Amino acid sequence: MVRELVHDPMFLGIKSKPATTEDADVARDLLETLMAHRENCVGMAANMIGKTLRIIAFIDGVKPVVMYNPEIVSKAAPYETEEGCLSLIGAPRKTTRYKTIQVKYQDSRFQCKTKSYTGFTAQIIQHEIDHCDGVLI
Repeated sequence: MVRELVHDPMFLGIKSKPATTEDADVARDLLETLMAHRENCVGMAANMIGKTLRIIAFIDGVKPVVMYNPEIVSKAAPYETEEGCLSLIGAPRKTTRYKTIQVKYQDSRFQCKTKSYTGFTAQIIQHEIDHCDGVLI
């Protein structure tokens, strides 16, 4: 189900709790909401649809991906950039990101995975994990 987006910075600033297998419906709603906003959005975190859970969804090239409980375990090559966010009103904001990251997460079967990402996909994941940590750009 496509959910309404949350714009309250106080709510978005709350650190998310770990997701469990019982949160599959939240992940499904998150993915459907992302796809409904695909023209102007490439990633979302569960708090953007009102759920303080560590779940993110993003577009990796052309393929949508959902991660449960993602954590960045390594990062390299910092750079300055500007990002916008569907949850935040206003112009893009400056932030520091890393060109290469390694992420530990659980897939839809809650199997632990570790994967490296580079470039724009790495930037998207960093933005969404910040949401999980209650960090707004």
